[in-house]
Amino acid sequence: MEVINSERSPKTTVTGSYGYAWQQLWKYFLYFFLVALIVGLLESPASIARESEIDNTLSNIFLKLLSGAYLLLVFPVINYGGDLLNLKGIRNEPMDMYLLFEGFKKNYMNIVLASLLTFAIIGIGLVFFIIPGIIFACRLAFVSYLVMDKNLEPIAAIEKSWEMTRDHGWQIFGIALLAIPLFLGGLLCFIVGAFIAILWVKATFAAFYHAVDLEEQKKMEF
Repeated sequence: MEVINSERSPKTTVTGSYGYAWQQLWKYFLYFFLVALIVGLLESPASIARESEIDNTLSNIFLKLLSGAYLLLVFPVINYGGDLLNLKGIRNEPMDMYLLFEGFKKNYMNIVLASLLTFAIIGIGLVFFIIPGIIFACRLAFVSYLVMDKNLEPIAAIEKSWEMTRDHGWQIFGIALLAIPLFLGGLLCFIVGAFIAILWVKATFAAFYHAVDLEEQKKMEF
């Protein structure tokens, strides 16, 4: 009797990526949950400082400077580590939580510089009528994965992301666009659904990168 494998395979489509990410999310839910929880908690110090009342007191100015330094020099390492762990879950690889902080020991400068360059490029694009910023955001969506997964330097990661997303910009935009109603729908489910939506969307971006990466590897074999 033939055994039918009901598991999905990674595909470079919006629905295919969301479907594969959903499968992997529930397969390793605790790990995806812990990654998002830790990244969210470690982002909160900078968020609190950004949202604090604006005044000219010395303590508040110092807090803002400290928050900016944390956001630029510390949090990118944690954020990129979270992306790497999500990717490992998508690939059925061990999601060792220490990898969340591995960037502090190695690859630190590449992570920080890649984060700064990506932020600057997208920011400049948003200044010029918003649409270029959206395009840049879609085309640079793979930078964090390439820095962490392929150990590429910042410029090389940006160039490679631009190359890999050449024919996939609309799919990446579609994934981001679909995240909005998913998050809003999650809010209706007693907030818990919103958190699950965030996990799902993050896993979906990792799934899409994985699918495109597999395509790239197949092309190189021929």
